[in-house]
Amino acid sequence: MVHVLSSRTLLRPTDPDRSRTFYGEALGLAICREFGTGPERGTVYFLGGGFLEVSGRSETPPAPGLQLWLQVADAEAAHDELAAREVEILRPPKKEPWGLIEMWIADPDGVRIAVVEVPEDHPMRYRPGL
Repeated sequence: MVHVLSSRTLLRPTDPDRSRTFYGEALGLAICREFGTGPERGTVYFLGGGFLEVSGRSETPPAPGLQLWLQVADAEAAHDELAAREVEILRPPKKEPWGLIEMWIADPDGVRIAVVEVPEDHPMRYRPGL
């Protein structure tokens, strides 16, 4: 068994500066660390319980199957804030049949991002024995 100590999602954008502006300014993700120099330098953002590394460059956008899932405390407030920052909103917040409130946005390369609120009464909040 491999003992994983940490993990992160690696993103190789077509325009690294544009993607750093999106993740750092439009989404407001805090920087964990930076490395290297120049436009293809690496920036690692805190992503809740994980990390997102934007580094290098790709000639093509990421595969269409790549999606991110970001949990927020209030999806409506996140919607208003992101709309004010001119983030591309693919779908406003909506309560899904499975009980989560989900909104969909896209990064500059078209990576779909689910912005999710877990309501207080949702089973994901249930922790047996606590």
